[in-house]
Amino acid sequence: MNRFIRELRRREVFSTAGLYIGVSWILIEVGSVILPTFDAPDWAMRAIIIVALVGFPVMLVLAWVYNLTDHGIEIQGDPTDTVVAPIGTRKMDFAVIGVLTVALFFSVYLNITSGPAAVENPNPITILIADFDNQTGNELFDGLLEQALNIGVEAAPYITSYPRNIALEVARILRPGADELEPALARLVAVREGIKVILAGTIVPDGSGFEIELHAIDSGTGEELFTASADAKAAEAVLASIGSLSEAVREELGDTTLDQPDATSTPFTAASLEAASAFTSAIQLEFDGKPGEAVEQYRIATDLDPNFGRAYAGWALSEFRLGNTEEAEKLWQKALSLMETMTERERLRTLGVYYAAVTGNFDNAVQTFSELVKKYPADAAGHNNLAVAAFLSLDFRMASEEGQRIMDIYPNSRLYRSNFALYALYSGDFDAAAAVARQIVEDSPEYGSAYLPLAIWSLANGDLDGARDAYREMAEATASDHRGSVATLGLGDVEAYAGNFSGARDILLAGIEVDLAAVSTNAGAVKYIALAQINASAGDFEAASLAAEKALALSSRESIKIAAAGVFLETGDTDRTAKIAAELVAKLQAQSRAYGLMLQAAIARKAGNHVEAIDLLRSAVDLADLWLVRFELGRAYLEAEFYAEALGEFLTCQERRGEAAAVFLDDMPTYRYLATLPYWIARAQQAIGMNSAAIIAYETFLSLRPEGGPLADDARQRMTQ
Repeated sequence: MNRFIRELRRREVFSTAGLYIGVSWILIEVGSVILPTFDAPDWAMRAIIIVALVGFPVMLVLAWVYNLTDHGIEIQGDPTDTVVAPIGTRKMDFAVIGVLTVALFFSVYLNITSGPAAVENPNPITILIADFDNQTGNELFDGLLEQALNIGVEAAPYITSYPRNIALEVARILRPGADELEPALARLVAVREGIKVILAGTIVPDGSGFEIELHAIDSGTGEELFTASADAKAAEAVLASIGSLSEAVREELGDTTLDQPDATSTPFTAASLEAASAFTSAIQLEFDGKPGEAVEQYRIATDLDPNFGRAYAGWALSEFRLGNTEEAEKLWQKALSLMETMTERERLRTLGVYYAAVTGNFDNAVQTFSELVKKYPADAAGHNNLAVAAFLSLDFRMASEEGQRIMDIYPNSRLYRSNFALYALYSGDFDAAAAVARQIVEDSPEYGSAYLPLAIWSLANGDLDGARDAYREMAEATASDHRGSVATLGLGDVEAYAGNFSGARDILLAGIEVDLAAVSTNAGAVKYIALAQINASAGDFEAASLAAEKALALSSRESIKIAAAGVFLETGDTDRTAKIAAELVAKLQAQSRAYGLMLQAAIARKAGNHVEAIDLLRSAVDLADLWLVRFELGRAYLEAEFYAEALGEFLTCQERRGEAAAVFLDDMPTYRYLATLPYWIARAQQAIGMNSAAIIAYETFLSLRPEGGPLADDARQRMTQ
């Protein structure tokens, strides 16, 4: 072996191999940079590596046989003719060392400067599922196949299905009276909303079974992209066949995750077609703003299939929207126990909604929806819910960023543009909110939600008539919609802000009557709270307390309890306020505890324990920096005679008046809260000697209190001091 190694050294095989490896390494590194620049095919880089590997043994043979001398290439001589020089004494050794050094430095340089390769995520593919052409005569398939296809296709991370209820709203604009989303109309909707692909299906009888055919259509050109078909031997097998079609669609649309474990499309399963059909009907009723009727269909679905997790989740949400929070909580617990029956996407959506809407655990909601959009980057509903959860956790920056991502996916969607306008509104950027809202109204004057930012923008600019007009237009646009109740509340809120208490009472009482007739108890409770606050402002504390009690009887939502507790405190009923405060402080959620501490601080302030009140409120701000907490902190500072601190808090409230537009961040107008802010600012200014500014602030407040009230009387007296 020693003789063989000496012979390899003599023939300079080691040196030649080192030189070959160094040169090959440099070529591979250079190719990895240059080839992508010139859009070379992938096989070019592979070819260089293969040639280098194949050439290595060839090089070893040639180095053994031949020798490079001053006279050219010669066949190696007899070993006795040559004396092997010590390593490092010949030119070849220096050449090898030099080449390997260059290769090493070149490799290090490229790795440091280029960094890790950027991972390019595919662009989201947006689809719209048109109504199936049901030629079977079986009405159970109506709406059900579309729902099942939607669930199956959305198992792909980068495919998102446009909500069919929103698509139908757009369809009715394009074709008034439309109640179906047939393929031609679906294409018009897709073009308007910027959706790329339409899926149109047909189901026909085939002996004792059925044949299902699906066509994918390019919305822009109208050309057919591909077709897929499946057979079902019986009605019970139809949903499984839809699952197979979903996988075919995903593959055709470029989904690369199908070969991963557990990546197959989960079919829409239920104990029976009747249960699945009832569930589909419930979803449509919920979309139509009929949660009461939706509840009945959810009940039918769960009676037919007691393990129908999706149905329990939908039922819980309907009950919650009706203000039946205790019933909703029971149903949520049932839905959570059955999450194994849901797809991963649905599981994350259900958990996120539960955290955000029911428990108020916004941090968990943000975490859950963040996980959802990480796994399913094209999930517009996920991005939207993440934006809402971030917004509710007072992270307006994240809310706006997520709102922008949704608009990148669906640039023409009224819903997502409207939500973005609301984020701008609450952050105090009234002009930006109004600009987006105006664009929506110009395109779709019947879209009621867009009028809320316009009404608040008008109020912020002192245009009360403009706000009234915006709410009236909202009411007209939503006359047959549950959102019409918000317009009525908004009109009452404007009159309350303007100090027209009698007019506000009339509007709210009429609205309450409509809400109760429609079994919309939560909407009625919100109006009762507004009525209670108006009565308290007018000094009618008995009527205020009665209205607050009626609100609590209709709804146990946290926002209702907090507002009612504030009314009870104004009427002198500190015991009831303390009870609600204790309930809130005992909760897990930071915002709930912050509101509980705020109420406890208000009780302490009323009792003259100002330092205790300030300490409680500072702790509340640390938990959640809420507008109402800041407002109460200003009052506590004022009564404790820390006037500069009080003025600072009141000015902060003025700067953050966007949050006061709907103080519980639920799109329920509460601009009336800002009516008293000039009074409190004037009090603080007057106390520190800013008399001229205080007079102006008092006058501003009194202009909003033509009917008087306790604070108005106090303001007039202070102006004479």
